[in-house]
Amino acid sequence: MALIGSRFFGLGVLGLLALQAVPASAQAPSLAPSGAPAAATAPQTRPAQIDRNGVLILIRSVLLAVHQANETGNYTVLRELGSPGFQAANTSARLSEIFSNLRSQKIDLSGVTVLEPRLTVLPEITPNGQMRMAGFFPSVPLQVNFELIFAPVEGRWRPFGIGINVGQSGPVAPAPPPPEPPQAQDKPAPAAKPEPAKPAPEPARPRRPAVPPASE
Repeated sequence: MALIGSRFFGLGVLGLLALQAVPASAQAPSLAPSGAPAAATAPQTRPAQIDRNGVLILIRSVLLAVHQANETGNYTVLRELGSPGFQAANTSARLSEIFSNLRSQKIDLSGVTVLEPRLTVLPEITPNGQMRMAGFFPSVPLQVNFELIFAPVEGRWRPFGIGINVGQSGPVAPAPPPPEPPQAQDKPAPAAKPEPAKPAPEPARPRRPAVPPASE
């Protein structure tokens, strides 16, 4: 996920975010002086000394500022909340263009006020003294992924880079197959009705033999 800031590229809604650290290619490379050897190893980060409440305040304040800017179409306040480097790199018009996809899809980010974020990158201090964190807000049906970088300004952390992405909150179940059409079946012949039982015939009576009349 690309970030917006003094040295980061902008983004809109890019699809499902892989919840990993931002790749080095997303950041503008720092140019070494001519003839200077490249560093053998990447500088190490260290955990940031900030409590849980402070982390929640920073995350929610930034995402709500983006939400309100998308709702009103006015990105002036969002820009003014950023660090000097953020303000120098982003005009209000550029911020409006960066978040145009998020705004056109009418993504509602207000749920971050009640949902608990899950951090995939705990707050860490980068070699240049900035603080970076990343994570997501699990929600249904969409999941809000974020990556934020803050710069210290007069004893306060102010946004230096903002990355927001929206994707599915989990694997989508495949659609059930359509029901098969009913098959024509031959109707069975109706069962023959049983005939009622007939009474048994009476036995034939024997005939009496004819007797000739008696003679006088």
